Amino acid sequence: MSENKGIMLAKSVQKHAGRAKEKILQNLGKVDRTADEIFDDHLNNFNRQQASANRLQKEFNNYIRCIRAAQTASKSLMDAVCEIYEPQWSGYEALQAQTAASESLWLDFAHKLGDQVLIPLNTYTGQFPEMKKKVEKRNRKLIDYDGQRHSFQNLQGNANKRKDDVKLTKGREQLEEARRTYEILNTELHDELPALYDSRILFLVTNLQTLFATEQVFHSETSKIYAELEAIVDKLATESQRGSNTLRKQTTNAIKTASPVQSPVKQLNQLNNANNSNYQNQITTNGGSSLANSHANTADLPPGVLYRVKATYGYVKEDVDELSFEIGDIIRVIEYDDPEDQEEGWLMGQKEGTNEKGLFPANFTRPI
Repeated sequence: MSENKGIMLAKSVQKHAGRAKEKILQNLGKVDRTADEIFDDHLNNFNRQQASANRLQKEFNNYIRCIRAAQTASKSLMDAVCEIYEPQWSGYEALQAQTAASESLWLDFAHKLGDQVLIPLNTYTGQFPEMKKKVEKRNRKLIDYDGQRHSFQNLQGNANKRKDDVKLTKGREQLEEARRTYEILNTELHDELPALYDSRILFLVTNLQTLFATEQVFHSETSKIYAELEAIVDKLATESQRGSNTLRKQTTNAIKTASPVQSPVKQLNQLNNANNSNYQNQITTNGGSSLANSHANTADLPPGVLYRVKATYGYVKEDVDELSFEIGDIIRVIEYDDPEDQEEGWLMGQKEGTNEKGLFPANFTRPI
């Protein structure tokens, strides 16, 4: 066994040495080489095609990595938005639904790019290494053929002098075998290289159509989601400026749950007598827009004034449409400018002796 390996190794070394010698002689112009201009054109096309495909594959792999990074960043951002957007605010559930839709859209986008664009691209570029190996093998067989051709030419020249028919016959057989091996590979490549080159158009059309269509759907659907998110926030902004019921309830709840040091509401609830409780019930029922409390004095009131109240606790306004006052201030209760703005637990009033007007919490006052 070892002897056979040694013989095979010696033949391999001899073959490599013969090819190296032939290439040197060809490069020096000492011997001719078999030319195939058509094959050379096919090979040039193949090399350009491979280089372009490899670049596309490299750039798209980088793009996919960026998309997945953007997907992760988008999810983190939306999680932060959902966390900061408080449950009692207008559009909270809609915002949760839209951010979940955004995450789903990103997942689908990245999946389609990988499965429908990157995998076919990898399959396409995977053809080039095998084809390149076949080209290299063909080139080696061409050198072998040229080497055998030159060796046989030398034998023919010497045979005329020595009449060595045995060597001529053997040389002719070796030449024929080298020629046949080379021509089989060369013929196959004459068919395969142009076919591969022509396939680039159909592949690129299919691949790029998929890429661009996937991008178009993603960005179109993403645009819709962000339009919905913008509308949600716009609505919140509008309600905040108007002092909407949603935000008022939040403010009132915050006041009611604050510590006694922070807010007088808890103390007020403990000190309220039956008459004041009745006053609060009337406010809750009527929103302060009409006089329903029998303990309020309505005599000698200016036109448009429903009744007067006295501040039992100070209040600092939190919105531009609210009214600030100190303990003991007298406030004239008036009708809302727009009945639709009427809010539970809040009154519209004007501080006596001033032009200050706005909304104020009813349970910070008592009727007089």
